[in-house]
Amino acid sequence: MGKNSVIDLFAGCGGFSIGFEKAGFHVTKAVEIDKQIAHTYSMNHANVLMLNDDIGSVDNEYNFTRGEAEVIVGGPPCQGFSMAGARIRKNGFIDDPRNYLFKHYLNVVKIVRPKVFVFENVKGILSMKKGEIFREIVSAFSNPANFDGNHYFINYKTVKAIEFGVPEKRERLFVIGTLNKSIELEKLEQLTRTQILAENPSFFDDVTVGDAIAGLPMPSEDGMIENPRPCNRYQEYLCSKNDTLTNHKATIHTETAVGRMRQIQKGQNWTSLEEEIRSVHSGSYGRMSWDEPSATITTRFDTPSGGRFTHPEENRTITPREAARIQSFPDDFVFYGSKSSICKQIGNAVPPKLSFFIASLIKNIIYEHS
Repeated sequence: MGKNSVIDLFAGCGGFSIGFEKAGFHVTKAVEIDKQIAHTYSMNHANVLMLNDDIGSVDNEYNFTRGEAEVIVGGPPCQGFSMAGARIRKNGFIDDPRNYLFKHYLNVVKIVRPKVFVFENVKGILSMKKGEIFREIVSAFSNPANFDGNHYFINYKTVKAIEFGVPEKRERLFVIGTLNKSIELEKLEQLTRTQILAENPSFFDDVTVGDAIAGLPMPSEDGMIENPRPCNRYQEYLCSKNDTLTNHKATIHTETAVGRMRQIQKGQNWTSLEEEIRSVHSGSYGRMSWDEPSATITTRFDTPSGGRFTHPEENRTITPREAARIQSFPDDFVFYGSKSSICKQIGNAVPPKLSFFIASLIKNIIYEHS
């Protein structure tokens, strides 16, 4: 079995992979269906074999082999599980085919038989269809009939990114499966925390929007800016040795949108306007606060009506670089593709700093598993 090797399924632009690589793992293979997003992944992970295809077309023994990786990670697209999605689909989301993409994930686990797998998704999956979907997932991985008499012990936990030094109120569910051996998750979590604090005492400190984006210069037309000096420990964690940073380009808003943003003060949203705004987002036209964490960065952070994504002082939404910093992407990570694709890449990613903690935890699980 490839020691410290990882396969990243539903890889996106690579948030999971960044954290695992930083923790000393070797990501060997990734699967991502979207061409632009796969390009961003490959440009930032040159040594990883990218399968730019539908996972339903590659979850077979031609593309994967027994024992090629110790760890499989991935989070199938969460729209089908999302409670927000339920509000905008008149017929609900129970039969959304995206809810069953985990079966292709399962197929790869069946073939490779990693020591550990990590399954990430929105916490809404726990209650969806009165828990039936989640029970089906747990049952599939726990069933010895799927693994020639072997099976995975399942642990799961809802995690808040802010508790891992990420300036964002993002909550995600992590499901960890261990082959043929149960683990004491809380004990290993505490061990992991202790180890990380010994190396980086500020890792778990509370951080804010200001900690993430203060000190960045004004956006430029091409998104290229001079690399500013980090002004706090969070920025030091993300900092790049490059002379320039990329993706710091502002969205051009309509005069109407700018006029609305001009009326909104720190911490306020559309309810402060003297007009009715039609939006499913309660934070629509919300202005961020320097001294608070961000709301969850979504794929629509470039849109004022998409949520609380207006810059704390300027009358514009945050740039991709600012969103990436809030998501804890390193400053030397470059996003490629159209504006909408880049927003999707950032908004759908696992925060790399959170991923680093998960990867460090998995390393301890593997050590105990050996």
